[in-house]
Amino acid sequence: MYRRIFDSQSNTIVRAAWILSGASFVSAVFGLLRDRLLAGKFGAGDDLDIYYAAFRIPDFVSMVLVMGAISAAIIPIFSSYLTKSQKEAWEYFSKILNLFLFFLILISIILIIFLPKLFFLVAPGFSGEKRETAMLLTRIMFLSPILLGISNVISGALRVFRRFLVTSVAPIMYNLGIIFGIIFFVPRFGLAGLAWGVVFGAFLHLLIQLPILFKLGFKPKLDLNFSHPGIWETVKLTIPRAIGLAAGQINLIIVTAVGSTLSAGSIAVFNLSNNLERLPINLIGVTFSSAAFPFLASYFSQGRNDKLKQETSLISEKMLFLMVPASLLIFILRAQIVRIILGTGKFAWVDTRLTAACLGVFSFGILAYSFVLLLSKIFYAIHDTKTPALASLVSMVVNIIFVFLFVWIFSLNNFFQQAIINFLDIQGIKESAAVIGLPMAISLSGIFQFLLLLAFLKNKGEFFDFASLRRCFLKVFLASAFLAVFSFLFLRFGALVFDTKRFLGIFFQAVVSASAGITAYILVSRKLGLSIKKFLK
Repeated sequence: MYRRIFDSQSNTIVRAAWILSGASFVSAVFGLLRDRLLAGKFGAGDDLDIYYAAFRIPDFVSMVLVMGAISAAIIPIFSSYLTKSQKEAWEYFSKILNLFLFFLILISIILIIFLPKLFFLVAPGFSGEKRETAMLLTRIMFLSPILLGISNVISGALRVFRRFLVTSVAPIMYNLGIIFGIIFFVPRFGLAGLAWGVVFGAFLHLLIQLPILFKLGFKPKLDLNFSHPGIWETVKLTIPRAIGLAAGQINLIIVTAVGSTLSAGSIAVFNLSNNLERLPINLIGVTFSSAAFPFLASYFSQGRNDKLKQETSLISEKMLFLMVPASLLIFILRAQIVRIILGTGKFAWVDTRLTAACLGVFSFGILAYSFVLLLSKIFYAIHDTKTPALASLVSMVVNIIFVFLFVWIFSLNNFFQQAIINFLDIQGIKESAAVIGLPMAISLSGIFQFLLLLAFLKNKGEFFDFASLRRCFLKVFLASAFLAVFSFLFLRFGALVFDTKRFLGIFFQAVVSASAGITAYILVSRKLGLSIKKFLK
């Protein structure tokens, strides 16, 4: 039964995207449950600040060393070997798996040894018991990048074989492990139980994929001879991508460091709102770009640049059609979303208002970050990892400047601060408003990175149809304007009809408002000649 379900192939980008999207949706549901349990049990205070800060260094290791290699090197190189010989492909994969396992363990040990000195860079505002507890959680979590690193390398190989279902179920298992930790480990081990839940989730992430990997013919072999030519090609392609990912992780470390110096709960508020913002990015942006990448890499290897351009344009139009209205709905319904998902237990009203405000600011960067993923994958498919790395580095510098600038502005009484506070409806909690500067910096730097990548890609016109994208964007933008108007009107109407002091009242208010906006969007889209079937099939 397991093999019959998870060993199925996806032979088109759209089918792969819908499989990934469906699994991402299930994973997102468990992710929301995870955040609701965290918010209800701990509230936005010191405990969650510790938990999220403890993630930063292990995440840095996992993202920079492994995810860069998968997206930039392993998939296209493994694909090229597979077209020649399956035996050569598995030989390359075995060596690359051993290489990553060796270096992940080595680097994790080194970082654990020097953690007391390194952690000051992550959370300079932490001291005493808060700092010691955060470092304990970090040490436990260093098991996670080792397990997740190997698991994600395996995911790369499975996606080349178009086994998208099993790779998309792995993140669900990861969230289940964390939820298990919240429910069962925390009562037994205290806050450290959260870290053990993360490790357990990483183990499940790996475990679910191993049977299909072995079924496809992989036979593990311990071999630390890294002279294979594919290894050096992987390293050559990985380094620029790793630099780009390092830039993104440094952004998060800077945000965490600055957040640690603000009022208690600022790191928690930032991360909880960021998790909500990531939902549409993961469901649409990550899904479409991940599903497209193996196909785009294959088209480029075969010299079918016309097909590559056709697919990238079609995927871009699908993402535009879905992401623009999603971003608008998240901004309009930000308070309702936070109250429905996180409004329980120790999560106070002030926490709700600040998180909703941060989510509203994040919503302006959702479209940009989704397209950064796709545009980067296009560059990787054509074996150009330097351009996305350069864009990431430049946007990192921009983000660091924005973080310090906006946090400073929001910490003072001035016209801009007051205007944003009124716009986001967070009057009365001005002393905590500095946290708004963090998502504002992230969103603006994301928009900057998107525009930079778009400008670079314009010089490679044979891979992207810019005229088609412009036409689609104008139509989607106009239809979305109607969505915004109708959603806002029905939101106000719902406040008069439903009891918004209760969960069901808030829920139905959000459902009615979203339904009205989506209906208007679909009707106007049809009038403008946007085929709904084209974008959803």
